[in-house]
Amino acid sequence: MRRSGLEKPIVLAFCLVLTAGLAFGQAGRGVGRLGGVVLDLEGKPIVGVDVSVTYTRETNLKFEAKTDKKGEWSLLGLGTGAWTLTAAAPGYDPVTQSVQVSQLNVNPKVVIHLRKASRPGGAFVEDEKTLEILERGNQLYKDGKYDEAIVAFQEFRSLNPKAYQVDLNIADCLREKGEYDKAIETYNSVITVASADLVVGREIVAKAQAGIGNTYLKQNKIQEAQEFFQKSVENSPKDEILAYNVGEIYFSNGNMDEALKYFGIAAQITPNWPDPYLKLAYVYLNKGDNPNAIAQLEKFLTLEPEGERAGLARNILNAIKK
Repeated sequence: MRRSGLEKPIVLAFCLVLTAGLAFGQAGRGVGRLGGVVLDLEGKPIVGVDVSVTYTRETNLKFEAKTDKKGEWSLLGLGTGAWTLTAAAPGYDPVTQSVQVSQLNVNPKVVIHLRKASRPGGAFVEDEKTLEILERGNQLYKDGKYDEAIVAFQEFRSLNPKAYQVDLNIADCLREKGEYDKAIETYNSVITVASADLVVGREIVAKAQAGIGNTYLKQNKIQEAQEFFQKSVENSPKDEILAYNVGEIYFSNGNMDEALKYFGIAAQITPNWPDPYLKLAYVYLNKGDNPNAIAQLEKFLTLEPEGERAGLARNILNAIKK
């Protein structure tokens, strides 16, 4: 549906859309600024989170930052195009998502929510002391030393043969190394084992499917990525972050109906989380449905009345209510 002249610049200014973009200078480098905040699921800032963005066309081009006491981070010097953003902190499950950077417009603030991590392996860990090896592997992964991380994860696995979940970490390393076929093979191996696990198997299957989705996303195989993110949500229907990330994928690729569905699921799972309502408003703006966009923005503002995003939401409301 076509938008009016008023709505179009609003959507362009405040929504993340995957487009080709104009290149400035050396590929991946430019004058773009990207920033955001990392929060826990209760909306509290997380200090010291490692945030990195990697240019999708040049995996060696990487920018890094740490969150401050307000959970905020900022990066400068980015070029126009698609970037892979990762946020990781001890005690939390890492988050990876795709973001689009523009050098011509103000890039929307990226809000990331991290979930407290459960110990990989759980009851399957036979020797608690070996968790130090696992932590070493996690640190090596965060440092981008994927080969060394794989060695640590394999050592942990050999000492705890039943802790099959650590194979997810190995698959993540293979994915980041660009060994996509091996990564997908390893994720599928995890799915096979997890399918027989009546305790945490369903959650592990969902994580492996999300990993496959991320692997396809890195190859710009959008349709396949969407398929596996969708499967992931179906296997873990109470995980609001998975649902939200699937919504992001659909939204970034212009599929507003599916984005509406999954942002809605995220909002249903965690009704007091403001982010899905803001994204639902963007979806309705793209669909030319101002009344529903207004309703979602007002809901967002009841949950997040202060801050930069609240100011942006009020600006949009004022514009579309005229």
